[in-house]
Amino acid sequence: MYLLKESQKEKLRIPLGKVVKNVGREELGKKIVSIGDAVTIWLLKHKIKPDISIIDYKIERKTYEGKIDSGEKVIKVKNPAGRISRQLWNAISNAYKEKDKIRIEVDGEEDLAALPAIYLAPPGGSTTVIYGLPSRGMGIVRVGEKERKKVEEFLKKMERDENGD
Repeated sequence: MYLLKESQKEKLRIPLGKVVKNVGREELGKKIVSIGDAVTIWLLKHKIKPDISIIDYKIERKTYEGKIDSGEKVIKVKNPAGRISRQLWNAISNAYKEKDKIRIEVDGEEDLAALPAIYLAPPGGSTTVIYGLPSRGMGIVRVGEKERKKVEEFLKKMERDENGD
């Protein structure tokens, strides 16, 4: 569906929100979306259970063998590196409609999942997207219209692959 262009990689290194080493529940919105195994594990360890967690059982490209018990419902999707597949997009969209906690397990990579997670977040500013920034900590985005527009502009510049799943 979306393919990251080589020219966009450097722009993605700039965090979409603030960068932190840790976060308290009071700093987060009503709905929490975690992206990445390390972030999800950190949140769970600190008694913060994400409403939606998106994981691929890898931490910094190394397989994670442990259990990540972050959702009552599990959705499995395929998502190749450097892409946002239709499966991933639809899973995030559907997860926002659920009342249960959802774990999206990605076969491939979840690295770009913050983009659809921010873009598809319900309006009203009650959603916080937290994603991993290797060796820097976590990026935290309290999703509002400004953040959604920023992601929309980025998505428009990505290569579209209508045949890609």
